[in-house]
Amino acid sequence: MKHRTLPAATALVATATLLLTACGGGDDKSNNDKIAGADQDTKTPTASAEASGAPAGDKPDGVDVSLPKDMNLVFDWKKPKDKNEAAAMADTANYIRAIYHGVDKRTSKVAAVTAYSTGEGLTYAQTQIGDRVKGGWTATGTRRHYDVTTRSASNGQSVEIAFCVDSSKFYGKEVKTGKVLKSKPSIADYDYFKIIMVKYPTNEALWQASKVYVEGKAAKCQ
Repeated sequence: MKHRTLPAATALVATATLLLTACGGGDDKSNNDKIAGADQDTKTPTASAEASGAPAGDKPDGVDVSLPKDMNLVFDWKKPKDKNEAAAMADTANYIRAIYHGVDKRTSKVAAVTAYSTGEGLTYAQTQIGDRVKGGWTATGTRRHYDVTTRSASNGQSVEIAFCVDSSKFYGKEVKTGKVLKSKPSIADYDYFKIIMVKYPTNEALWQASKVYVEGKAAKCQ
């Protein structure tokens, strides 16, 4: 994507970047490997799902994650056989859609953001949306998510979703003027993401993004 604030060096903090983009590679279901951030306490329901208007225990199927016609998010992901991993992957896509839904609506206070994120994942989403709102720009074009991998924690409560994003055809757009901000294609158009999804405490069908790790200028995603 163009007009970005992703630093040249690897970013491994939830609020480091302005864009969601990334790479993966083959299913890795090594349940014995500890997932970073997977030990987050999931016993107490977070306020985020309740703030979305979805009662605890109900999957927010009615939550709006719609996007304008010129904002196209493509997920070239193969559904895993594991039920938890498949659900976590689906809600990872919903989390990404929720962020751009917020960008389009010019506010992070949308039901989708609070439904599909918690903790650092919520902070990350709020930062992405807030930075765009302050900058006076939105997004347009197509961003492709691909080479996804999944890895489950042994407790069955967390799943790591890793993937690449090609944002070479995804651009910033000034809200006031409609001007599309383009630049020459480069390694900066590729990022590698790892998102830790945690199961909502009272509902096995809902997964929320709790942590976001970003590697910018990811050559392995080209």
